[in-house]
Amino acid sequence: CASVRSAGALDAMLAMLSTHYPDAYEHARRVARHSVSIALVLGFKEPLLCDIERGALLHDIGKIAIPEAILLKPAALDDQETRLMRRHPEIGYRSLKHMPAFAVAAQIVLGSHEAFDGRGYPQGLPGDAIPIGARIVAAADAYDSMTHSRPYRDALPAAEAIREILRCRGTQFDPSVVDAMLTLLPSSGVRAA
Repeated sequence: CASVRSAGALDAMLAMLSTHYPDAYEHARRVARHSVSIALVLGFKEPLLCDIERGALLHDIGKIAIPEAILLKPAALDDQETRLMRRHPEIGYRSLKHMPAFAVAAQIVLGSHEAFDGRGYPQGLPGDAIPIGARIVAAADAYDSMTHSRPYRDALPAAEAIREILRCRGTQFDPSVVDAMLTLLPSSGVRAA
């Protein structure tokens, strides 16, 4: 979906992030794959699919500015570290917003940690005020993050991650996104209420 120029820029940004945060590239690819699949279930078409893919691939690009000691810390972050980590969506947005090929993706990056109930960050946007691409990426990112090991915890089984996504349906995650996501995930006996 990307032009040669924007594909090259995207690959360069992901490579740069991966040197700083080793799992970033594979995580970004998985989140993008999940996000596009969810968007297709919801009935979205081009050019939004391309923008969602780009936003998903770049959702963590702001982590380039976060110290490796925080990104790779094998324990819970303290309050100051959490505040710094929560700046990454804004940093990513500022890095992308002036590039025409990434203008919509920049909005997705900015909104990828908002919560459906308005308790997310950085703007505290609720429901439909959050771009749909960001709502999709938020759920895909959470699922992938839970089902893959992190420096501070082991991966969760898919069924446990699905239960957590369902628990947060309507609070952290858009219910329609969660419902679409459930049609795509491995059968685990866990279903929407």
